[in-house]
Amino acid sequence: MMIKFPKKILAPISKYFEREKQKTKKRLSAVEKEDPFADTDRLIDNAATDTEAKEQFGHLRAESLKKELTEQLKKIEKTLKRLKKGKYGVCEKCGQMINTDRLAANPTASLCLKCEKTAKK
Repeated sequence: MMIKFPKKILAPISKYFEREKQKTKKRLSAVEKEDPFADTDRLIDNAATDTEAKEQFGHLRAESLKKELTEQLKKIEKTLKRLKKGKYGVCEKCGQMINTDRLAANPTASLCLKCEKTAKK
């Protein structure tokens, strides 16, 4: 029989992830607005190369942040689904409980350390 976390422990974890989801969505929205390429008034044919370089750098920075935040949001949403299904803290591969120290360090972990190491090989 598999051990599961009690609901009284999972409730605050679920609330934490709901807050993180909202914060991540807000941050993602802010980064999208900061992207110089998102500005409809932006001149496509900049005469000044320093302005073009600054916009290009700003765009690359925004794209990188968007990618990172989107990945984080996916992990949070996946974790919330696992919480609702009663599968939080259970390894997706072997079905064993994930070490609580691992969950404390990486709350969105869905694999135990042994399975994660095997998956990376």
